[in-house]
Amino acid sequence: MFDSLSSKLSGVFDKLRRRGALNELDVAEALREVRLALLDADVALPVVRDFIAKARERAVGAEVLDSVSPGQQVIKIVNDVLIEALGGAGVVPLNLNATSPVPILMVGLQGSGKTTTSGKIALRLFQRQRKRVLLASLDTQRPAAQLQLQQLAERAGVASLPIIAGQTPLEIAARAMDVGRREVFDVVILDTAGRLSIDEALMDEVRAIRAATNPAETLLVVDAMTGQDAVNTARAFNEAVGVTGIVMTRMDGDSRGGAALSMRAITGAPIKLTGSGEKLDALEEFHPERVAGRILGLGDVVGLVERASELVDQADAEKLARKMAKGQFDLEDFASQMKQITKMGSISSILGMLPGGDKLAAAAGNAKMDPKIIGRQIAIIGSMTAKERRTPELIKASRKKRIAAGSGTTVQDVNKLLKQFDDMSDMMKRMNKLGQKGLMRQGLSALMPQQRPPQGRRH
Repeated sequence: MFDSLSSKLSGVFDKLRRRGALNELDVAEALREVRLALLDADVALPVVRDFIAKARERAVGAEVLDSVSPGQQVIKIVNDVLIEALGGAGVVPLNLNATSPVPILMVGLQGSGKTTTSGKIALRLFQRQRKRVLLASLDTQRPAAQLQLQQLAERAGVASLPIIAGQTPLEIAARAMDVGRREVFDVVILDTAGRLSIDEALMDEVRAIRAATNPAETLLVVDAMTGQDAVNTARAFNEAVGVTGIVMTRMDGDSRGGAALSMRAITGAPIKLTGSGEKLDALEEFHPERVAGRILGLGDVVGLVERASELVDQADAEKLARKMAKGQFDLEDFASQMKQITKMGSISSILGMLPGGDKLAAAAGNAKMDPKIIGRQIAIIGSMTAKERRTPELIKASRKKRIAAGSGTTVQDVNKLLKQFDDMSDMMKRMNKLGQKGLMRQGLSALMPQQRPPQGRRH
């Protein structure tokens, strides 16, 4: 998300960096462009006004205009104001400081991803904090809603409240809390019914459940793709029932990001978690400072390292590193490396977490990088025999045709893969030959492909 906003702000800040000295007019012009970029990203107008007012107040001071690098100072100020708008530095964790079983009330409109998010939170609490979690569906409006949550509970490996037909949401909530107490659960997640739009019947039901269960958390689930509608939904729920935290879903689908930037200012409640995709483990804590860094093209290296440590098999990675260090790199290792990368998400999402990576991601997009290319390459390697994977030199014309047919690709695709593997093998050999000291002396240029003499001119 934030791709569109990030792209526009990068353009503004590139201009500032190129300028030596700045005057108040330069700063005003830059902030005007920032204002337009925020409005275009669907950030709520009152939030934009407050944002620009804070940034202007800090940016026009003498300590900025007279500094050695005023452009960088202005960027830092915008970054600081952005972090404040997103909720301030640091993650706001789920509040579980209550007598067990701790009730967590899930609220939101129908279609926001509330039920799936309930399952994701249950899995997260079970896996990361070893909590005994009970999932309970209070949704008697939507057909099969209770069955859906039961299936999610099974996938997450947690308990779900047995379904009893004919009970009201209040009766189900009371039964869930009773079962939670009797069977010694740590957390009870209450998934309420949604509506297609906000109405008084929905709010009355949520108020009654909230009063009966006294939840430690009332989490509002909103769809980031709905932009200003998500902000309006958040305002209405907060005014009616009081929201303690927000979970934003479909964060991977919203390129503008205005809803996320507006939430804290409109509701006063922090964004605690974000979801992207249907997989049960696709739920992340919300880090305002990291998100601000990604919006401004400063990257999120810490987040990338954390993602890698969670998703990449450490033993496999170390084994592969040892083989690469010895120059013993074959096609099986190449496939293993690509599989590790795919676990971490799309190439563009990985690039977006590196400083300046938004431009690299844009360049990759402009080059029409096929997002399925890694899967295709893994399929090609999978169509080879074990001997071919260990000894790629064996792969000649007839073998290439067989591999292409077996993987549903072309001989040209096979050739591209082998060329890529050769380039990487050459780089590994050069790294091994140079050693750490040689690499430090000569830099990355020493790893670039070497010019080979033209065929037929060797002596």
